[in-house]
Amino acid sequence: MRLDKYLKVSRLIKRRTIANDACDAEKVFVNGKPARASYDVKVGDIIEINMGKTPLKVKVLKVVEVVGKEGADQLYEVQ
Repeated sequence: MRLDKYLKVSRLIKRRTIANDACDAEKVFVNGKPARASYDVKVGDIIEINMGKTPLKVKVLKVVEVVGKEGADQLYEVQ
């Protein structure tokens, strides 16, 4: 799954266009490297989001196409 879509599905970022813009501005890192929106997310990846005051670092636990808001927090683990 593309990184921008994963960020939206997991509800780490509210909209896919915002996720895409964050990737273009190099505010999203995967495994310590700046990531493009087209990056293919895999289980075990470490995603860092540097938007706002507090950076967020999560580990990908599952990659699914559709999930409800109750299950969105089960897709990742905050580091």
